[in-house]
Amino acid sequence: MMKTKKLIIVGASGFAEIAHEYFDADTEYEVVAYAVEEEFLKTDTLNGLPVVAFETMHQRFAPQEHSVFVAATYTQLNRLRARLAAASKEKGYALASYISPRAFIWRNVELGEHCFIFEDNTVQPFVKVGNNVVMWSGNHIGHHSKIKDNCFISSHVVISGFCDIGENSFLGVNCTIINNIEIAKDNWIGPAVTITHNTDVAAFFKPAKHEPASVNTYRFLRIKEE
Repeated sequence: MMKTKKLIIVGASGFAEIAHEYFDADTEYEVVAYAVEEEFLKTDTLNGLPVVAFETMHQRFAPQEHSVFVAATYTQLNRLRARLAAASKEKGYALASYISPRAFIWRNVELGEHCFIFEDNTVQPFVKVGNNVVMWSGNHIGHHSKIKDNCFISSHVVISGFCDIGENSFLGVNCTIINNIEIAKDNWIGPAVTITHNTDVAAFFKPAKHEPASVNTYRFLRIKEE
């Protein structure tokens, strides 16, 4: 794809490297640098590109000529990503989104700014997605549902129809939200948790704790121990 725009990735984590790879493969953005807050600046380069201080990046990379994507995950219930995105806008940068061409996004879905949607997501009709939302791979977002600002949806999450996911919430791998449920803001829903009722603000749902059986696999399957 022809590279017609320049992009700075804020962050130097694994997600930052993944974002670089996806923007490079699928979009018109050319990634030209990484930026981190000065107190976390530990190296000058990453993947052959400069790593600069976030506070002064505008001096080297003009906001009028560059966009920004903040590659932070769910740190502080997504507040780090939200804060750095807002600070980037204040510096005059446009915020970039990545929407995988291998995701299924129905034609009337409404998407906010600064979103990252991985491959194999299914987003059904009349869904509304707010700003600064990350959807890792393989989720199902049911019809007429709303995902509000600053959420992080990890992999293989099922959000059924007519659901409302509150701001800043985190939904863990393989969790399920049945239809017509309101998840309040600042919720943490752990892996494989099923939500069948509306939740309170800042609710924390721990995953079930699984203990090993009293017999091991050798005995259960009648295999001679090695």
